[in-house]
Amino acid sequence: MSLCAECFNNGDHTGHDFNMFRSQAGGACDCGDGNVMRETGFCRRHRLRTGENVPLIPRDLLLMSEMVLPRFIQCIIQYLRDGYVEPDTSTERDLQKVLQQLEPQISFLEELTKMGGAMRTVLTKILTNQQTFKELSMGKYLDCENSEDQDAGQSVGQRKRVKLSSSTKDSCVIESLKHKCFLEELLFWTIKYEFPQKMVTFLLNMLPDQDYKITFTKTFVQHYAFIMKTLMKSHESDTMSNRIVHISVQLFSNEELARHVTEECHLLDIMVTVLLYMMESCLIKSELQDEENNRHVVVNCSEALLKNNTYWPLVSDFINILSHQSVAKKFLEDHSLVMLWMSFVSFFQGMNLNKRELNEHVEFESQTYYAAFAAELEACAQPMWGLLTHCKVKETQEYTKTVVRYCLETLQIWFDAIGFIDEPAPNQVTFHLPLHRYYAMFLSKAIKCQGLDLDSLLPDQEMLMKIMVHPLQIQACLSEIHSNMWVRNGLQIKGQAMTYVQSHFCNSMIDPDIYLLQVRITTLSQVFLRGKLSQTYSEQERPMLEGALTFLVILTSLRIHLGMTDDEILRAEMVSQLCMNDRTHSALLDLIPENPNPKSGIVPGSCSFEEMLSAVADFKAPVFEPGGSMQQGMYTPKAEVWEKEFDPIMVVLRTVYRRDVQSAMDRYSAFLKQSGIHTGNPWPPYKERTPLHHCYKGLIKLLHCKTLHIVIFTLLYKIWMDHQNMSEHVLCMVLYLIELVCIFWFPGTNLLSNLHHVINFVRVRVPETAPEVRREAPPSTSTEASSYGQVKGSYAKGRNLREAQMFSLVAERRRKFQEIINRNNTEAAQVVRPKSSSTRWVPPGTPPQLVTEILEIRESMLSLLIKLHQKMSSKQNSLSASWLDDMDTGRHAHGDGITAIERILTKAAMRSCQIKRSIQDVCGKVCPPVPPKKNSPTDKKTMDKEERRQRARERQQKLLAEFASRQKSFMETAMDVVLGHRCKSQEAKNLPTSDEEHIYPADTCGVSHDVRLTLMQRFFKDSSCLQSVSIGWDGGVYVQTCGHTLHIDCHKSYMESLRNDQVLQGFSVDKGEFTCPLCRQFANSVLPCRPGRGTETGSWHTPTNKKTCVLVKEVEDLQEKLGLFPTESNLSKEMELVIKDIKNTTQKKYMDYGKNPGSPDNDFLFMYSVARTNLELELVHRGGNLCSGGASAAAKRSCLNQLFHVLAMHMRLYSIDSAYNPWTKLTQIIQSKEADNAEKRPEVPMLFRDVPSLLIIFVLTMPQPLRKEHFTCVVKMLYSLQFIQALAALSTKFSPEERQAWSTSGALMKNAANAEKSFEALLSHVISELSKGKSFYHCFAFQLSSTVWSPQSIEFSLQQFCLPFLRLSCLLQHHLYGDSLTGCLEEEEFSSLAVCLGLLPSAHQPSNSMHSASCLQWVVSAFDLVSQWCVEVTGLSQMQAEQSLTLLVQDPQWAAPRLLQLPDNYNIIFQYYHRKACTSCKKVPKDPALCLVCGAFVCLKGVCCKQQGICECFLQSTGIFLLINASVIIIIRGHRFCLWGSVYLDAHGEEDRDLRRGKPLFLCEERYRVLEQQWVSHTFDHINKRWGPHYNGL
Repeated sequence: MSLCAECFNNGDHTGHDFNMFRSQAGGACDCGDGNVMRETGFCRRHRLRTGENVPLIPRDLLLMSEMVLPRFIQCIIQYLRDGYVEPDTSTERDLQKVLQQLEPQISFLEELTKMGGAMRTVLTKILTNQQTFKELSMGKYLDCENSEDQDAGQSVGQRKRVKLSSSTKDSCVIESLKHKCFLEELLFWTIKYEFPQKMVTFLLNMLPDQDYKITFTKTFVQHYAFIMKTLMKSHESDTMSNRIVHISVQLFSNEELARHVTEECHLLDIMVTVLLYMMESCLIKSELQDEENNRHVVVNCSEALLKNNTYWPLVSDFINILSHQSVAKKFLEDHSLVMLWMSFVSFFQGMNLNKRELNEHVEFESQTYYAAFAAELEACAQPMWGLLTHCKVKETQEYTKTVVRYCLETLQIWFDAIGFIDEPAPNQVTFHLPLHRYYAMFLSKAIKCQGLDLDSLLPDQEMLMKIMVHPLQIQACLSEIHSNMWVRNGLQIKGQAMTYVQSHFCNSMIDPDIYLLQVRITTLSQVFLRGKLSQTYSEQERPMLEGALTFLVILTSLRIHLGMTDDEILRAEMVSQLCMNDRTHSALLDLIPENPNPKSGIVPGSCSFEEMLSAVADFKAPVFEPGGSMQQGMYTPKAEVWEKEFDPIMVVLRTVYRRDVQSAMDRYSAFLKQSGIHTGNPWPPYKERTPLHHCYKGLIKLLHCKTLHIVIFTLLYKIWMDHQNMSEHVLCMVLYLIELVCIFWFPGTNLLSNLHHVINFVRVRVPETAPEVRREAPPSTSTEASSYGQVKGSYAKGRNLREAQMFSLVAERRRKFQEIINRNNTEAAQVVRPKSSSTRWVPPGTPPQLVTEILEIRESMLSLLIKLHQKMSSKQNSLSASWLDDMDTGRHAHGDGITAIERILTKAAMRSCQIKRSIQDVCGKVCPPVPPKKNSPTDKKTMDKEERRQRARERQQKLLAEFASRQKSFMETAMDVVLGHRCKSQEAKNLPTSDEEHIYPADTCGVSHDVRLTLMQRFFKDSSCLQSVSIGWDGGVYVQTCGHTLHIDCHKSYMESLRNDQVLQGFSVDKGEFTCPLCRQFANSVLPCRPGRGTETGSWHTPTNKKTCVLVKEVEDLQEKLGLFPTESNLSKEMELVIKDIKNTTQKKYMDYGKNPGSPDNDFLFMYSVARTNLELELVHRGGNLCSGGASAAAKRSCLNQLFHVLAMHMRLYSIDSAYNPWTKLTQIIQSKEADNAEKRPEVPMLFRDVPSLLIIFVLTMPQPLRKEHFTCVVKMLYSLQFIQALAALSTKFSPEERQAWSTSGALMKNAANAEKSFEALLSHVISELSKGKSFYHCFAFQLSSTVWSPQSIEFSLQQFCLPFLRLSCLLQHHLYGDSLTGCLEEEEFSSLAVCLGLLPSAHQPSNSMHSASCLQWVVSAFDLVSQWCVEVTGLSQMQAEQSLTLLVQDPQWAAPRLLQLPDNYNIIFQYYHRKACTSCKKVPKDPALCLVCGAFVCLKGVCCKQQGICECFLQSTGIFLLINASVIIIIRGHRFCLWGSVYLDAHGEEDRDLRRGKPLFLCEERYRVLEQQWVSHTFDHINKRWGPHYNGL
C-alpha cells in the first residue's frame, strides 16, 4: 500500500503504528481503493467521496490531445527501437545516451499524468487502443521474436528450458509475445532498457486510472518471463530489482486484481515456472552423502544470481500474491503446482555443503554462506510462512495434508537421489534442509490449529528415522564447531553456526529442526540413548560434553511447537532477549523472529506486541552518561520477570554469541543481590515447563531412558570424584535433567527405584595406563578411548557409544539396535559406527591397549547428590536427618548448586515416601571425607596453581572495581557561551517552518556591537574608536586548557613523534594540532607558564594605605613607562608562538576592524579583546553572575592568568600617547582645544566608551605584576564613569515632565555635603548638561511610556547597568590576585561585589538596600568632571542627535545565547525543508542542512553556500547542522567534523538515523539542552571522540 503525502497527512492515524518510507519515484495513491485498504483508513477527502460529483471536461478540450499524443508516443517508441543495441561493455553507455536524449519527451508524458483524471483517461485510450497501434505501425505487428533475434537468436518462448514432469504448465509462458498496443511495446522497451527511472515513474503515475491498471497488470504478467531474463543479464541488478518491485508491489497488493490475473493470465503458474527457469541456470551436482553416485542437483551459491540476490524481486512478488487468501487457496488446491514448487524448494536442499578439514587449514574461506542463508530464507521460508497464514482453521485441513504429502514424496526422491540409507556421511554438514522444515512447520500447524492427529500425518518408522538424521547431524556439528573441531575450515563455519540460530533465521531453521527431533522421540515405542566419548584432544572433551547435555536439556524442555500458546511464545521470546541485555524497541522488534508460526499473524509493532512489552518490561527514558555520551530509550525486564520467568534454556537457544548467556546470568545475579534474594553466584534457575500437547506426551520417554540414567549416575560420580573434564556447567545440566525426571514421573513403573538404587560394581574398559588398573584412584575415563559401563542392578544393560560425546538419538530400527546391544563391546563399536569412526581426530601414534576392570562403587544417585551437597557446602553432614521436615520450599527457586540439590531432593521426597526414607537414611549416616585420594606432589602443585589463579582473579576484579569508582570522579560537565548570539530576550528564536516566518539577527550582541563600532568610525578618530569598544563577539578566540603541564622540549619531542606516526589521526599535526599525552584531549597550542609567580605575591598584593589622589598619579606614571622588548629566550619565543596561534585561529575579517588593515591599532584592539572574550565567557559559565562564588565548573579549564601575562607582554610594546590617554580624562579637568577639533576628527567621548574595555586596556598596558591597590584605583575611577553613563542612559527614558521634575529636585541637593555621592544631584546635573545640546532629548519622544520612575526603580536600574562592569572587574581581580569569590543572594550581588573590589569598606555588610552612588570616589570636582564628559557629547557638530543617543544609550545586559527553538514534530521540519530550494543555487539540495545557530539553509556538500558565505556559523569554525534527510546533527569545526547524534527520537526514545525506520519523531528536550550546553561551553572536542577530517567534502 502506498499513500501520497496529502492523503497521509489528512488521515487519522491516532493509535496507529506506521512506518513512513518516502518514495521519489511516483506511483498511484491507494487511498480510496477499498480492495487495498479499509474505508476507515481513508483520508477526509476520499471518505467523503468529494471527487464523485466532479463535472466532466468538455470533449472538444481533449481533441488535440487525442490527435497528437498517439504520434508523439509512436515517435518515442521508434526512437527506442532505433537506439537499442544489445548491451555489453562497449555499448552500455550508448543506451544511457538514448535515454538522456529522450528525457524531455518522457518528462512531458510524466507532466501530462499530473494534469488529472481526464488526461490520464485520454492516455489510457491511446496506450491500449489496438487499432491506433496497428495503423501507426503501418499494419505490422512488432513481434517479440524479431527483437529477440538480436538477443542470441532466441525468443522468450524458444529458449531452452529445464525438462520438467509437468511441462503442460509451460504453455502460458512459452507462447510468443506479439505487441498489440502502445502499452505492451512501451513496457517491452522499458524492460529492454532496464527500467529507466523516468519511464517507471510515467507508468506508475498512470495507475490511478482503473482501466489502465487492469490492462497494465495483464501486460506486466505477460512479460514476466522476459523481465526475468533481462534481470539475469543486467549489470545493475540491484537498481533494476528495486524498480521492478516498485511497479509490482502496486499491482499485486490489490487482492481483487491479483485474483483476476491469477484466473485469466495464470499468474501463479508463470511465477513458479519463471523461478524454476531462473534457478535452473545455476545448478550443480550435489556432493552430499554418496558423492560419486549422487543424482541430486543444488543451486551453486557462488553464482552471481545468488550472491547478488538477483532472484529477490520475483520471489518478493510471489510472497506478495500469496498474502491474499483467495490466491493462496488456488495455489494449494492445484496439486501439480504444489509439486512443482516442491521441486523448486529441492534445489536448495543440501546446498553449500561443508566438508571438515582434518589436515591443513583451508586456503580460501568462501563467503557463499551469506548467499545460501539468504536464499533459503527468502526463496523458501518466506513463501512457506505466507502459505501457513492461510492454514489456521479446520476447514483448511486438506491444504495442509496436500503440502505434507508432497513434502514427503519430494523428501523420498531426495533420499534416493543422494543415496541415503541410514547413516549420514562423516565429516560433512549442510545447514540447509528446506524440505524438512516445510514438513515440520505444516505438521506443527496441522496439530496446533487444525485438530489433526499426529499419527495420521507421519510416514512409516523407517522414513521418519531418515528424516531425523540430518537435523540431528546439524545439532552434533554445532557442538563440534563451538568446540573448535572445525577450526581448520576458517571463521566462515562459525559464521554459519551463528547465522543458523540468529533471530532472522531461527524460526525457519533451528526451531523446525528441533521440532522434528522431538516428534521422532514422541513416536518411538522405546527410546535408546547411545553415545561415545570421542577420541579427541582433551581441550575438546569438556565443551563437547557440555554441548551434548545442553542439547538434551533443550530437546526435552523446549515447548515452542509442543503446546505453548501464541502469547506464551511471544512472551518467552521477549523475556529471553530482554534478559540478555536492555533493548531498544526497534532492536527488540528485530530480534524477535519476524514470522514465527505461533504468533498467529501478530505483526511486530501491533497492539499485542506493545501490550506484551509493557507487561514484561519497564521503559528507561534516554539518559546521559557523565562523559556526555547519549543512551537511547531502553526496555529492561521487570523484577517479577527475573524472579519468575527468566529461562536460561530459552536464552541459550536464542544466543548468537556465548557472551550473551554470561551477560544474562550476570544481570540475573545482580538482580538477586539487589533484591536481597541471593548474594552469592547463582546457578541458572529452573523454570517450570508448559504442559505438553497430548500428541507429544511420548517425549517424556526420553527422560525415562535407562541409558540416560546411567549417564546421569556416571557424571554425578565423576563430578564427586573431581574428574578433570567435569565442569560446573556439566553438573548444572545434569541436575536440570534430574529435575525434569522428577517432574515427569511415569506412575506404575519401577523407574522411581533408580534414584535410590545402590550401584555396587561397574565393569569398564580402560587403557592400560589408566589409574583404575593400578587401583590407586576412583574410576576415570580416558580422553583417548571409549568407555563403556555395564551396571549391575536394576538398570538394563546400556552403552555409552556414539561420536563426539553426543548422547544422541539412534536413527535405526529397534531390531538392528537390539542386535548391537547383545554383541560384545568390540563388535558394538564396529557395527554402530562403521563410518563414524573416521569423524574423530586420531592423534599420531598407536592408541593404548584397552583392558577390562571391575570397580567398586557402592553409591546411588541420592547418595551422590547428598555427598555433592556436602562437598559444595564444605560441611560434613550438611543435611541432617530431619532437614526435610523443616524445609521451606519457597526459598528454593533461586540460588546456587546447593539450592538446586536441595530442590531436587525435596521434589523427589514429595513424590515418593520410599525416597524420603532413603534420603533420611543417607543423611543420618556419618559420611567419610571425600574424595579418597592421595595427594601426590603433582596434585599439590595443581592445587597451588589453582589457588594462585583464583587469588589473581580476585585481585583483578578488586582493581577493576577501584578503577571504575575512580573514573567517575574524573568525569565533569562544564558550560561556556558563544557571545555574539546573545539576545535581549531570554526566549530562544523559533526555527522558521513556513514562508511567512523569518529570523532577524539585528537584535543580537554581535550585530549590535558591529553597528556601534561602524557608527563611531563615521565620526571619530579611528585609533580612538579602536580603544573604545571590544571585538570578538563573533569569531572571537576562546582559550581553555586541560590543566596538564610539560616542558617545552618535551612538547617539541612529542610533536615530532606525532609527525612520524603513520596511524590515521583525527587531527592535523602539520597545523599544530595534537592530543594531550596525559588525558588525550584535543589541543592546538601550548601556553607558557610564567615562572616565579608565587614568590612575588606578597610585594604587590599588600596595600600601603595611600590616598586615592596619590594612587591616581602613580597609575598615570606607570602608564607612561615604555614597554621593553623581552630578551630572547625559549619562554619569549613560546609566547610569540601563542599569539601567532591565536591569530591563525581567527579569520582575517574578525581581526581587521580599522580603516588601515594590519595597523598597530588593529593589533591592540585584537589583543585586549581576546582577554575580554575569555572573561565574558567565564562569566556566562557561572550563570551570568557571581552569586554562586567559588570555582566554576569551567575553572579546571581556565588559564586566564597565564593568558593575561602573554597578552600583557605584547600590549606593552604599544604605547598610548599621553595627550589621548583616557586616564587623563577620567581624573583631570582638561581645557578644550577648539582649534584642533576643527581640523580633524574628534576622539570618542568618554560617555560613549565601553568601560570594561578601558579596564582591560589599563591593566594590560601597565607593568606587570600590577599592585592590587593600583588595580583598585583604576576600578574606582572607571566605576564613576560607568555610573554617569548609567545616569545618562536612564535620563533618555524619562518623559519631558519627569526629566524636568528630577532636574529640579536634584538641583536643590547640589549644595549638600554629600552631593557628589547622591544620584539625585548627579542625575539633575547630567540632565541639565545634556539638555544644552540641540534637540538632544526630543528625538526619543516617541518612546515615551507610562512607567513612573520612583527612587527605588531608578536605583535598581543603575545597579543593573553597573553590575556587568563590577562582575568583570571582580573576575579579573580573582584571576590576577587569587582573591576568593564569596557567594551571596542575587539581590545582594551589587553590594557584595562592591565590597570585594574595595568600592565600599570591608566592614560594610552586603544588603539589598544600599545606594550605588555611595561607591563613587572623585579625585576632582564631580560636577566639573561630569560637565566635561557631557560637553564632549553635546559639542559634536557633525553628528545628529539620534546618532548621539544611539551611542549613549548602551545596555550591557544580555541574555544567555540559545540555539533555535525547534518544533516538536520532526515531520514539520521535513515537509518544509526537504523540497526547499537553496538560496544560492536555486536548486533543491541533495543533502539539505539547517544551521541551528542562525537558521541558515545550506547545501551541505555543495560549493555554492561555502563560496557565498551563507552561514556565518560555518565560517566561524564551529557549525551545528541538522541534516534534513537523516534527522541527525553534524558538528563541523574547521577541517574536522563528527556525527553528534539526533535530538529527535521516536515514541520509544530511539533515533531514526537516515529515516530508515520511518517512525514519527519528536523533539527530545533533554538532548537538545545537552547539545546547547556543549555548544555554549565549546566542549565538543572533549566530549565527542569520533572526529575526522572532511576534506571540504561537506
